[in-house]
Amino acid sequence: MKLFQVRKGQFVYYNNELHKVYGVKPMYKQSVHLIKLRDLSQHLTSAAQVERYKPKELDSFIFNHKAYTLKLDQNAEEGDYILIHNPRPDSLDTYSLNEIEMVETVDKKGIITSNSHGVKHNEYLLMVPGRDKNSYPIDFKDMESGDVADLQELPPQNVNLSDNVLLPALGDIYQKKDSPELFITMVLAVKAETVYLGGGLEVSAFELMNADKWEFLYNLQD
Repeated sequence: MKLFQVRKGQFVYYNNELHKVYGVKPMYKQSVHLIKLRDLSQHLTSAAQVERYKPKELDSFIFNHKAYTLKLDQNAEEGDYILIHNPRPDSLDTYSLNEIEMVETVDKKGIITSNSHGVKHNEYLLMVPGRDKNSYPIDFKDMESGDVADLQELPPQNVNLSDNVLLPALGDIYQKKDSPELFITMVLAVKAETVYLGGGLEVSAFELMNADKWEFLYNLQD
């Protein structure tokens, strides 16, 4: 891809594996910041090394060690994950393309996520746990060259990976950037992909790593 074609939120293949564009920094040689969806590890590369993929219904992939299938004809329920593939935020919401968020409440018009976003039912694909028998795995661009074992779901793991300091860790202090009032909070606990913050707020690790919404300040142990 050309650099001007790369946008935050796009699904792309890098080194044959499925990633999501986390950010684009044109001033750097490795200008594309990626998150590998299977384990949330972060990678830097150039636009020429990635190829875009547009997710669709019945695609399946591993997100944070667990397999999911995308469904269009099924509304979300509390606790589900959604992929926002058709973002139409109003003036009070800040979500964007292909954000993955956890559902907190549901009504006839749409859902409210754990990040307080109001999303209409026609804006998202439901991430149903497991691989549907009719699903199309998209974990690798060339499925024949991928390790078959890597398509299998792994036991839930803590997102606080020791080899990736950018992921949320106990004692991390974050500032919420899209709040009208100053809001600074600390990571109190991490369970699977859920991060528990001071003030009773629960978000996914993926949401907390969104640089447009949260800014990492420091860790109490530093």
